[in-house]
Amino acid sequence: MTSESGVPGRVILLVEDNPDDVDLTLRALERAKIPNEVRIARDGAEALEFLMRPVNNDPPPALILLDLNLPKVDGLEVLKRIRAEDRTRYIPVVVLTSSAEHKDVIGGYRHGANAYVRKPVRFSEFADAVVTLGTFWLLLNQPLPHVSAAGHGTEGH
Repeated sequence: MTSESGVPGRVILLVEDNPDDVDLTLRALERAKIPNEVRIARDGAEALEFLMRPVNNDPPPALILLDLNLPKVDGLEVLKRIRAEDRTRYIPVVVLTSSAEHKDVIGGYRHGANAYVRKPVRFSEFADAVVTLGTFWLLLNQPLPHVSAAGHGTEGH
């Protein structure tokens, strides 16, 4: 899949256990005309399995939208493990959660979140937040070239 916007051929990993929030996020991405494929992990263990097992040497996702309140493995632990692995440590991770607790915000940044966004309650506000996130992380931000396990860039070689 190649698109004129977003990171060509790269997926967005949405880590979210609430089906309503998954639907809202997908609708907001569609409304924002974010063309990247979205993969959904419904718990922390599923997210880690997806991230840690490369399939056909595919590059890691262009962006991870990570909820904190997840079954099996919580979001902060997922974030710690993402940042501990060479293959995943540079993927932009946006914590997208309903939690406004100080400890969660501090924990998110302490463990390497690129941004912490509290989910707005109304869909229109949520959609606006997703448009802003998608525009920045997928269109404006210069992504790091895919980095091999040895720490060498592999794009353009």
